[in-house]
Amino acid sequence: MRKTIFPLFALALLLFASCTSKSNDIFNGKDLSNWAFVLEDTNVPATDVYKVVNGEIYIKGEPLGYMHTKQSYKNYNLELEYRWDGEATNSGVFVLIEEAKNPFPKGIECQLKDQKAGDFVLLGGSDMQEFVMPEGATERPAFPVIEKNTSSNEKPVGEWNKVEISVYDGVVDVYINGVHQNTGTSLATEGFVGLQSEGGGIFFRNLKLTEVE
Repeated sequence: MRKTIFPLFALALLLFASCTSKSNDIFNGKDLSNWAFVLEDTNVPATDVYKVVNGEIYIKGEPLGYMHTKQSYKNYNLELEYRWDGEATNSGVFVLIEEAKNPFPKGIECQLKDQKAGDFVLLGGSDMQEFVMPEGATERPAFPVIEKNTSSNEKPVGEWNKVEISVYDGVVDVYINGVHQNTGTSLATEGFVGLQSEGGGIFFRNLKLTEVE
């Protein structure tokens, strides 16, 4: 049985309030100059997939890939909002990316896939202490999943969803629309932050990353 862990994000905010913090403008609302890009199909220009539209980030969803911060981060709180462009499909927020090389880098995906928002997907050989091998499995899955704690609480297509993620000494907490959905303890404690291109169009806005010492 999976151990239930008390939600940490709200507690972390209280604890961090007395610490030194620094807000980072990872998205300036005008361009993507603070980001780098990875695409599975290297023949496709990144500008065809990742754009700024009316002050919001738009990611086409095809081909597979992600955009990531040029700077790596260790302890921080990340807030953002997302909504689908038409049909709800698949995307994710990557944290603790150790090497930003291929479409599935070594890092933790905070899943945004329709009805799965809040799951953790362990990419590229990354690991979390909470992962338990599926019953009867003889080898580790290619993309291990740590399922969210509660039922999905995503809003209808066209509406904005709020995501809050805290990363502190490798402990990752994720809230979807104010509901604590998951906690995991990564073996990595620092890495890049990424937004995934997979499945279909998605908009992101109000990105705010606050580092915490």
